[in-house]
Amino acid sequence: MMYSSRRKPVLYFKEERRFLSAKCTVYKLFGLCMVLLLVSLFWLQLSCSGGMHEDGRLTNQPPCLRADSPTSTVDDPSWGPHKLALIVPFRERFDELLVFVPFMHTFLNKKKIRHKIVVINQVDHYRFNRASLINVGYLESGNDTDYLAMHDVDLLPLNDALDYGFPEEGPFHVASPELHPLYHYKTYVGGILLLTKKHYHLCNGMSNRFWGWGREDDEFYRRLRKAELQLFRPSGITTGYKTFLHIHDSAWRKRDQKRVASQKQEQFKVDPDGGLTNLRYQVESRQELTISGAPCTVINTKLECDQDQTPWCVLA
Repeated sequence: MMYSSRRKPVLYFKEERRFLSAKCTVYKLFGLCMVLLLVSLFWLQLSCSGGMHEDGRLTNQPPCLRADSPTSTVDDPSWGPHKLALIVPFRERFDELLVFVPFMHTFLNKKKIRHKIVVINQVDHYRFNRASLINVGYLESGNDTDYLAMHDVDLLPLNDALDYGFPEEGPFHVASPELHPLYHYKTYVGGILLLTKKHYHLCNGMSNRFWGWGREDDEFYRRLRKAELQLFRPSGITTGYKTFLHIHDSAWRKRDQKRVASQKQEQFKVDPDGGLTNLRYQVESRQELTISGAPCTVINTKLECDQDQTPWCVLA
């Protein structure tokens, strides 16, 4: 059974000797303090101005910190023994990332979920490959995490009752069809899916054959069934399609839904051998950033494509 419930003033110095008198010392000190304050603010503005390269790589400079953003208490036993790797497949959606990282950091801290946010930024010239980027995230997330969330950058949970805890019994589909604002078919497992690293490895990860948008989740559903893993979904959530906020603007950013050559036929087939075992990629750089007080790791990644096997990784 597959459906069990479950963020320059200028100093004006008079040349009169009276300026140095005791009577004017207070004003002099006040002026110097104001200059130091303005210089400090100017330095902070420069050091906090994060940016991006033209090719899509994030710079090393972190965006400004926000002092009131909560941070996790590492040694607090009430947070439990497990740690989540929140894997975000990513390319060019910087406006969404600036919202996503602080939002999810605050959300998970409120629920006392130990976590780290890992953004896998595709910087090659091939078409976007969400599944391969999640595979990279699994391999690069480190030994300090024991489960992962395959998480879209444009989907924010609004209901605090949603469970992001360790899915010990089986994969837990947070963005289930009855809650997701867009996709409602029974076999949908996209958006937000939690798995233990053991279960993800048992599935051999996701297929690397899906270049462009869509269908990789449907193929992964079949992998879950083949691995005989029971799929769990939320229960008792009454907010319906308002459970999540979908921040993607389709009018501004079009999805790559083109189907090239034999891709039309191949997109519905099961990939029996591909996944973690045939993933090919290079990590160009790894950067630790802070966005509004929320830490994240950005891994700039170049995927490799065998164009004999999947010629649709490029658009003619």
